[in-house]
Amino acid sequence: MLRGVNRVFLGLVGLVLLVLGGSVLAVGLGVSAPSWWIHDSRHDVLLSEAERTRWRDSGWWWPVVIAALAVLLLLALWWLVAVLRRHRLAEVLVDTGDGEGALLRGRALEHVLTQEAERIDGVDRSRAHLKGRRTAPEAHVRLALEPHVDPGTALTDFTTGALQHARTSAGLASLPAEVRLRAVKHGAERVS
Repeated sequence: MLRGVNRVFLGLVGLVLLVLGGSVLAVGLGVSAPSWWIHDSRHDVLLSEAERTRWRDSGWWWPVVIAALAVLLLLALWWLVAVLRRHRLAEVLVDTGDGEGALLRGRALEHVLTQEAERIDGVDRSRAHLKGRRTAPEAHVRLALEPHVDPGTALTDFTTGALQHARTSAGLASLPAEVRLRAVKHGAERVS
């Protein structure tokens, strides 16, 4: 849902900036503007001298403006970091037992979890993603089950098989997992 909100927000901000910038550019190039528009001619300025100096004598004006701009900048930077943050775990720290550690690619562990889950009887497709920290990863797995399989059995087989093997091979004390199960819908086949 956050991705959808980001896209809608970015689209609206982009549209507003495009309309405002395009209209200012059009007026600057000599296109006549409607009577209600903020600019009248190509020699009109964005802020007149009276508008710029209106609050100059008030001691509170410039600190408020600077504080508001600083808050807007911090919010924009926070939002940018939240959008650009990686949602997948790039690597997992494996305890080698000799006081050192090794790094295991997160995609490799995801691939192994996916392949081993697909070998379970009744699992048609699977997809695994690792999230969290590299010292404490969390698995997010989706299993597409055949119509004849019992979901409880498939979940037990996954946790005691693929998930246990991944936890043991990576030397992790625990590997919490969120497993989402769904049934595969097959279309009717024509038999001739």
